[in-house]
Amino acid sequence: MKKKSFNNKRLSLLTLITLVLLSACGAKTTGAPTNASTAAPSGTPAAQSTTATSTPAAAPKEKVVVNIGIQGKTGVLNYARDKGYFEKAFTAVGAEVKWNEFASGPPHFEAIAAGRLDFGATGGTPLISGQVGGVDFKGIAVTSDGKKGNMIVVPKNSPIKELKDLKGKKVAVAKGSSAYNFLYMAIDKAGLKGDDVKVIQLQPDEARPALDSGAIDAWSIWEPYATTAVYQSGASILVSGENLNINAPSFLIARTKFTQEHPDLTVLFLKTYEEARKYYVDHQDEIADELSKSQKLDKAIIVDVLKNTFPILSSITPEFAKAHQEQADFLQSVGAIPKKLDTSQVLESKFIDQALKK
Repeated sequence: MKKKSFNNKRLSLLTLITLVLLSACGAKTTGAPTNASTAAPSGTPAAQSTTATSTPAAAPKEKVVVNIGIQGKTGVLNYARDKGYFEKAFTAVGAEVKWNEFASGPPHFEAIAAGRLDFGATGGTPLISGQVGGVDFKGIAVTSDGKKGNMIVVPKNSPIKELKDLKGKKVAVAKGSSAYNFLYMAIDKAGLKGDDVKVIQLQPDEARPALDSGAIDAWSIWEPYATTAVYQSGASILVSGENLNINAPSFLIARTKFTQEHPDLTVLFLKTYEEARKYYVDHQDEIADELSKSQKLDKAIIVDVLKNTFPILSSITPEFAKAHQEQADFLQSVGAIPKKLDTSQVLESKFIDQALKK
């Protein structure tokens, strides 16, 4: 698609992405501290203090608090929180874990910018928005190739049968999310212009009722929301990233200052994630049973969601780095971001390389 095809949308897209990143001070996120660690066992070295004390010989060092962000109800981080993986690992080195819940990826970067979040997991588009906004973060590992993660869903009995049918239709999407970029790449492949689709900015909990009621014609969204809508309301998947061969990797992210002050804890975070991930992928039936009970969903829904969100943990290979750069280049080409980015500046593999060493 030529850049001029998006002239009517350029200002609004740019404004939306800018607002996402500049709203940190007034953004409302839901912090959910859980399972505060007990004191480190006797003989365990205390965590390194982030502030100097006037009397080092007499005053104990301040305990490091590690803030981890999660979104949705499934995934490795959610499972690890429920089972206490990170509490166990960080308590052993005298640190404390606190959990923070977010509706989507962009609010993670608002919290990082405010110094309230140290680690999280998001799709690639929020990383691009974060880099545009000057947030000081790093993508420290790849958790998914992203091909199955994003989908466009249409309601039951919808007349929309292919992407070109979206022309003139109302499509809901969470601004700045991975599904946001996916939507525009999808309509580009269908030969549509940016202003051919009426984009409605909605978070997942707002979009699902709108889809069910017919207030919107389609929904660009990620799992588990897509499959849940299919099972519960008879919706159908119009297209997925796999159908379109769109490789959009997802990442573990970290606040740069935290990685600089606590490189050992950054490696520990990744090692702990990998421990939880291995169990998660090796015991899918068990995980499906637990999630179907805790989320009060049919097991069949959970099984399909798990198939579509199979997690990996990888270094940022040249292939993943190239795919992420292509996402940023696309957004720049349609005027959604104001300049060309060098996404390699915010991708760092040294911690995951250490964590995955045998």
